[in-house]
Amino acid sequence: MLKDFVKLETFLTVARERSFSKASAKLGISQPAVTQQIKFIEKYLAVKIIERKKNGIKLTNEGEELYKIAARLEKEIHASEKDILKIINKEITFKLGASYVIGTYVIPGHCLNTIGKAINNDIKLSIDDSDNIVQKLKDRKLDVGLIESPIMDNSLIYREWLEDELVIVSNAPIPKMLKTEELYDFSWVCRDEDSPTRQVVSEVFEELGVSCKSFDVLSEVSNTTAVLQTIKKSEKNLDKPVVSIISRHAIADEVVKGELFEARLRGYTMTRKFYIVYSKENKHNAYVDNVVDYILTGQCDS
Repeated sequence: MLKDFVKLETFLTVARERSFSKASAKLGISQPAVTQQIKFIEKYLAVKIIERKKNGIKLTNEGEELYKIAARLEKEIHASEKDILKIINKEITFKLGASYVIGTYVIPGHCLNTIGKAINNDIKLSIDDSDNIVQKLKDRKLDVGLIESPIMDNSLIYREWLEDELVIVSNAPIPKMLKTEELYDFSWVCRDEDSPTRQVVSEVFEELGVSCKSFDVLSEVSNTTAVLQTIKKSEKNLDKPVVSIISRHAIADEVVKGELFEARLRGYTMTRKFYIVYSKENKHNAYVDNVVDYILTGQCDS
């Protein structure tokens, strides 16, 4: 079984995520496939390694021991991957696509250099909207994409990456916790109908019984950069602040400096997932595998 690390990787992911469904999303495979691989390990070892609980899963004593062994193997495999790529010794330009929020605010500047060193090649970053990134992956114009919403396509693999929080942002001080009825007191910068952010916000507002049609809307814009520019250039009105809803990643620096102000809805958190996506044809591509692993494990943040 040690020769087939794929199943052990599945076991490690289930153990870390404490969930079969979350492991499925992380690995980019179906939940039945995750269950099947765990059952294979248990049959091979003739012991139970995972117990399902109401609030997740728990490793048995045997599972804990297997986790230690698998984690050691994983560490050795990761340490050897750079040497494997040296054997390939192929000069390429790795093409990475990222949505506006991710490419502008989430991926740190030094990350591309770090990944480039890991695969001994150059990395080219293209920033675009999620729809175009998915299409470029299908057209083989990109190797890996980082998107804000899973625009599903059967030819692609989707891996859950980061959880993003959407917050209310203003250019003037506002309460840090807002009641739903207070949302009508602001002037709004809204997103276009096709915006992934707007889709998330619309679902939340519908659940809360909030009607965007009753907002005082100053303008509708297409992306995060346009939202920020509009809010920053708007006149500061303490009686009726200009607000919008945006990724917390995009305003982190301005909030720390006191240039922008963030708020949340009382009793509710607006979240979404960021995804890593790539073609099923590249599932066993050494370069894709290494880049995806670097991003998933956060190694380029160190």
